[in-house]
Amino acid sequence: MFSLALAVIAYFLPFAFPGIVILAKKFWIVFGFLAGITFIAYIVADLGIKRNPEVGIMAIMGSIALKMIFSMAFVLIYSLNSKEKGMVFVLNFFSLYLLFSFFEIYCLLRNLRHQNK
Repeated sequence: MFSLALAVIAYFLPFAFPGIVILAKKFWIVFGFLAGITFIAYIVADLGIKRNPEVGIMAIMGSIALKMIFSMAFVLIYSLNSKEKGMVFVLNFFSLYLLFSFFEIYCLLRNLRHQNK
């Protein structure tokens, strides 16, 4: 649901600001990558929490670290293969990365809170 809401907002942003380049040329590739890697990281952390709640925080930190490593590799590959202006891509990537990360951490911590009760 969160990814769908972000996709709808991203789709309508260029219509709201017609004279400004807001989205990178391959924005939807970046969006799909970050949505996919966040989903995988969430599933890995959630499985770690459900298997052994005592080490749930380690599962969360491990999934976040893997997500960060894969994201840095994606940025490196994208910047080497792309000739477009870098600032738009940087703003798109980091805004999406932070939004997906905040949502993932919020959901995982909410699951941990329910286990503590």
